Amino acid sequence: MDEGLLGSVSPSDLPWVLAIVLLAGLVAGTINAVVGSGTLITFPILLILGVPPVVANISNTIGLVPGAAASVWEYRGTLVESRSLLARVVPFTVVGAVAGSLLVVVLPPGVFGGVVPVLIAIALVAVLLQPWFQRIARTRLAAANDTGLSGDGMATSVRWYTALVILLLGAYGGYFGAAQGILLLVTLSLALGGSYGHVNGIKNVLAGLANLVGSIIFIVTAWSQIDWLTVGLISAGSIVGGLIGARGAKRLPPLAYRIVILVVGAAALVVSVIRLLEG
Repeated sequence: MDEGLLGSVSPSDLPWVLAIVLLAGLVAGTINAVVGSGTLITFPILLILGVPPVVANISNTIGLVPGAAASVWEYRGTLVESRSLLARVVPFTVVGAVAGSLLVVVLPPGVFGGVVPVLIAIALVAVLLQPWFQRIARTRLAAANDTGLSGDGMATSVRWYTALVILLLGAYGGYFGAAQGILLLVTLSLALGGSYGHVNGIKNVLAGLANLVGSIIFIVTAWSQIDWLTVGLISAGSIVGGLIGARGAKRLPPLAYRIVILVVGAAALVVSVIRLLEG
């Protein structure tokens, strides 16, 4: 399509551009499997390369689905133990994701372009505050009592306000999704308790579902806005990254991937603000 990668770069630049997008998909898949916010790698790269915001968002959402599936597969052992809890929280994510993705399709493209800087800024703040969020979650887990907990120390019931937050994060994931994984991880840790492996597995399912639901809606209602070359590159990279992240990338220093996210995200924020002012 004219608004995709092929229409945004010159033929001489295409090889290295394709390599960059493929690498961005790999990094995003890895980060999503570990904690979330991989969209703050792929989406900004697409913006910097000249892909329009809505096309970049839709293509990125579809492209990250295979990587999410790969990371969920790697967590299948812990997810079996959490299936009753998943049955309670999945519907809220699905309903939210439907609403969020429909907003992308129904609202004029200029609306999304206008709110992109705000969404990126919110996601960057979430990344900056991640260590603080984690400390609160650890304190909550240390003080948790045994009422209503499973053998892993994870709550087996979901309170209404937790369900509401999951619903809203599902809508955010369907609409944009950057740092959704971080916010889900914190929400689930504070509300449910349990080990990192169990909570992260559930987070991967919910974030992946938001992407999947959004992708289905985009394919049905916004086919002309999909750049399938971008989808293919991000998909290939994110599958490898999802497997790497689920198998052990959490051993990497958190500061390393946080710096990468912040640098790329800050660049995207500048680009999106400039585009908004020029438009």
